[in-house]
Amino acid sequence: AMSKSAVKISSDLLSNPLCEQEPAFLEMVTAFDTAMRRMDSFNQEKVDWLFLGNGNVALDFWGFSSVFPSLNVAVKRREQTLQDYKRLQSKVEKYEEKERTGPVLAKLHQ
Repeated sequence: AMSKSAVKISSDLLSNPLCEQEPAFLEMVTAFDTAMRRMDSFNQEKVDWLFLGNGNVALDFWGFSSVFPSLNVAVKRREQTLQDYKRLQSKVEKYEEKERTGPVLAKLHQ
């Protein structure tokens, strides 16, 4: 998105009347426009390569799980830990909202 914005900015600069009045400015803006278009093209090639043209990057990642079984185990462990964290965080938030009585404070500090 940033490279698209940069291309838009460089195009807008090229259409600026100052480019007609100042040849040096026109040369500088033209070089900038060329660089931004090249950068946008390069970025688009990388995005196309990453998603293989059809958005299946996730399938390719999981294809490596048979080659690297420890990677698959680590990812599953991380997802489980994240779910546990979210569950416990919601419990803490629930107890923080309650009245601060003895039993609630005891559960909050476990």
